[in-house]
Amino acid sequence: MAVDKILRGTKRFQTQVYPKRRDLFERLALQQRPETLFVTCADSRIDPCLITQTEPGELFICRVIGNVIPRYPKTIGGVSATIEYAVAVLGVADIIVCGHTDCGVMKGVLNPGALAALPNVTAWLKHAAGTRRAAAKLKGTHEGAQLLLALAERNVVEQLGNLRSHPSVKEGLKKRSLRLHGWVYHIGAGVVNCYDAGVERFVPIEECGDDCAASRPRRSVARS
Repeated sequence: MAVDKILRGTKRFQTQVYPKRRDLFERLALQQRPETLFVTCADSRIDPCLITQTEPGELFICRVIGNVIPRYPKTIGGVSATIEYAVAVLGVADIIVCGHTDCGVMKGVLNPGALAALPNVTAWLKHAAGTRRAAAKLKGTHEGAQLLLALAERNVVEQLGNLRSHPSVKEGLKKRSLRLHGWVYHIGAGVVNCYDAGVERFVPIEECGDDCAASRPRRSVARS
């Protein structure tokens, strides 16, 4: 995509979109009150606001390859700071961890040798150690696209476990002021499945209630 296209789009926003939504943006200029932290992959095919049909100001978004969340306090950085700010300052009521199909990072988990020339990506995937362990077991029962999907789902569950290690999240769960949700977005089908901890599998989002079962800690995921 040439930057010229981006510049043209920005000009259209300023001249055509903004004037129609001026009141919204003037309110947003004074404060933000997002109710949900949406953690997802940096993959260009994922558009959180498009998928959820939300307005500016409704989602606090954290994008990072593989939707990987380091366990606290192993890596104190941008992801950890975003989580802490969202929960402790903005007071979000929900956190969604959203993986997706055809994830290049999950391909790297399955074939780490392909990442030899990418030391930073390799180092980052150390935070997906649980997913890597799961990959060895999944290879025995899945293959091809099914294997990649199963791994993406497992990775979401693992990252929910990592998320629970963060002090602000622990406190929110203890006070019952915070709920956690695990999603996988199927790009080609436009379908979102959510994790139901009660049955330990992903189900169509239509079957998920507002109080997603993923908010209940599970010993096998939330390791100390």
